[in-house]
Amino acid sequence: MENSRPSSPEAPPQDLWSSILDSVSTSRSIPSKQVLVLGEPSSGKSTLVSALLQKPPPEETKEDQRTDFALGYDWADVRDDADEDTLARLSVYTVPSSAPAYTSLLPYFVPSRTSLPHTVVMVVLDWTRPWAFIQELEAWLEWVEKWVKGDGSRELDIAKEENRERLQAHWQHYSEPSLEPLPATSTVSNTLLPLGPGTLTHNSAGVPIVVVCTKADLIDEGNDIMGSGPSGMGGMVKGKGGEWEERTDSIMQVLRTICLKYGAGLFYTTPQPATLQVLRQYALHMLFIPPAPSPAAAVSTEVAAPPRNPFPFPHKANALDRDKIVIPAGWDSWGKIAVLRDGFDAKLWGEAWENDLDHADVDAGATHAQKLYSNLVPDLSRKPPPLPPLNNPTPEQVFLAKNYDENAKKPDRDPRGAFRNPNETALTGIVGPMSSSSFNLPNVERALTEMESVAGTAGANPLNVSATRDATRALSGRSGARPPNAGLSIPTGGASMALGRSAAPSPAPMSATTPNSADDQSQHQALKAFFDNLINKRNTRVDDRAAAKSPEGENGADEGS
Repeated sequence: MENSRPSSPEAPPQDLWSSILDSVSTSRSIPSKQVLVLGEPSSGKSTLVSALLQKPPPEETKEDQRTDFALGYDWADVRDDADEDTLARLSVYTVPSSAPAYTSLLPYFVPSRTSLPHTVVMVVLDWTRPWAFIQELEAWLEWVEKWVKGDGSRELDIAKEENRERLQAHWQHYSEPSLEPLPATSTVSNTLLPLGPGTLTHNSAGVPIVVVCTKADLIDEGNDIMGSGPSGMGGMVKGKGGEWEERTDSIMQVLRTICLKYGAGLFYTTPQPATLQVLRQYALHMLFIPPAPSPAAAVSTEVAAPPRNPFPFPHKANALDRDKIVIPAGWDSWGKIAVLRDGFDAKLWGEAWENDLDHADVDAGATHAQKLYSNLVPDLSRKPPPLPPLNNPTPEQVFLAKNYDENAKKPDRDPRGAFRNPNETALTGIVGPMSSSSFNLPNVERALTEMESVAGTAGANPLNVSATRDATRALSGRSGARPPNAGLSIPTGGASMALGRSAAPSPAPMSATTPNSADDQSQHQALKAFFDNLINKRNTRVDDRAAAKSPEGENGADEGS
């Protein structure tokens, strides 16, 4: 029975459906493209990003309230004209400054090994700061050359070579757009002309580059105020005139010469939507450049035309309208640059640019592009005021030693000399015992004068009165707890003894110097009278308190008896 059964057909592979789904998803996958927008702050990058993604522009904010992120990102789907199918997904990365702190972040998000064939670089220059064009171009283009080096892998080298061939083929097959579309089966001659002098000498990775000069509507604005507005707004805007037109034409010739070396396009934009729409069409056109023809096709005398770009660029080059300049990659040459204005040497500027990149020595006679450009367009930006010179304080010990030497040489270095009597001849030091002249201060002198006047009105012998009261107080202290009667008197002997002691002359106070004049003697006498008067006042208060208590003592004695 088992042998009679027909053999079952061979089972299909298990990954049949997954392979079918993968093939369908691959055929219907949406290509992803990206644009790197590089520019300094306040150069108009946000307006360009809004135009590329066809989103409403951001609200206008004041200069000091505007915020730039370290790395901006936004995306949008690119749809066809009928708005039915999604043709591509466009991502835009914005770098707000050429400082290494900002540019070092981008390789982590956009690695060159995988992003190189799908990337367009936009370098944004601001027409309100035309004196910085060359400096900013050098900074950004040097960064692009550094970015494409990547990790140096074999895969990256192959991508760079293919990208270079694709960009070169685009230049060699460039033709002016016409209203009549080319047939799909048209053929072109296999003979390709070589690139002209100064064309695509740099940009070894073949990255499509677009140099965008924003705010071109301010080039011929009638404003004679130089450096007006925020950030030097309108600094080079001087109005229409022959000399100014020649200068702006020369600026455009310099920019076109540099763009030619990198195979880049040059566009001037304004806030008007027309110029921004042209820029968007060109960016999509460069993102979808078809690959270069294969070398095997070079055997035949005639080859088929390269694949058509899904985003054609229908606009012709425009080098005359100063606010609508359109120089697509593949159109320009040294001859066309020289036609714009006589006297321009494209070769000289090309060599000067090379010297800037090589950092050649100026003393060796090398011509530099930045130096030539500064003579053409002087820097009229508002520079911050210079900082004050650095203040180096004198060390503390040096300062003190210097002042000590100066003060040591001065004879009047003693600060008490301001109060010393000029008639004195006594020598005093800075530190030491105070002499008699030290009492000649204003407050002490005033007090001594008052004491002398009081002493003069006290009587003929105020010292004897003071002595008598001292003797009375001493005797009353010896009498015990019971005070003496009011009628009792102090013995004469004690009084005479006290008077004798008080009448004895007191020794003169010790002094660092011996008085040599009548003025010093009068000062000592005044001091003696001052201290005696203090003693008299104290004794008077003691006697008054004793007299107030004596009636009570007498009454108590009478009652006890």
